[in-house]
Amino acid sequence: MTPAQLLWISSCSALCVFFVAYLFTKPSWSLPKGWCWVVLFGVINPFLYYLVLLEGYDRLPAQVAQPLNYLWAIVYALLAVPILKQRLSWKIVGGIFVSYLGVVLLLTRGDVTAFDTFSTVGIFLILASTVLWACYWLYQQKLAIPPLQFMLIGFTVGTVLIGCYCLTTDGLPELTPINLSYGIWIGCFEMGLTYLLWQRALALSTYVASVSQLIFLSPIISLGFIQFILGEPVHVFTLVALPIILLGVIIVRRSIS
Repeated sequence: MTPAQLLWISSCSALCVFFVAYLFTKPSWSLPKGWCWVVLFGVINPFLYYLVLLEGYDRLPAQVAQPLNYLWAIVYALLAVPILKQRLSWKIVGGIFVSYLGVVLLLTRGDVTAFDTFSTVGIFLILASTVLWACYWLYQQKLAIPPLQFMLIGFTVGTVLIGCYCLTTDGLPELTPINLSYGIWIGCFEMGLTYLLWQRALALSTYVASVSQLIFLSPIISLGFIQFILGEPVHVFTLVALPIILLGVIIVRRSIS
């Protein structure tokens, strides 16, 4: 499948998850205030964000693309200055510097003349996805809409757009068992159930900041998946660069929380 075809199955799967969860909440079916903005957010996520992200992953090794994707927290802090009128402290600047030092190590693997080792387009797409994701969450804070209702409307819009994009390019994917299994897996564990569990964890936690730090376990655990499931040998400089990137992200997140 192409990234867009994979995304269409994934988005359909996530939409089903949100719809079933929404039914269990015994909702009222009135449109939320500001629903027009939610439609616009559906253009960003899942349509633009995941299409750009998967196209970037298609061009890069997983161990490079995944740490780069975590820079969205850095971009979030930078964009919060003009959008949310937050101040850019020296701690945030320091955290940004540390993270991008890790990025340089990740992309060059110790050789500063080797920036062309990986696909330039792939790197650009992953970095573009961090801007889309940061903007998505920054502007979402301005809408007083229940998260589940927000995701249901947004994914309805996004799924239709992804389907139209597929029809005008490579066509809809064949619904074979293997294609469905990959798409449903991503739809449930990248988009659907994971989001619901995360929202529930935040609602149950006494200290949101302490729970939010747990997300930084995922890139570390992912290295194991990349090595043993994907079969992609993890480079020694990935093991050096990833902790540096995460350290910078943690510094930034603690400074803005």
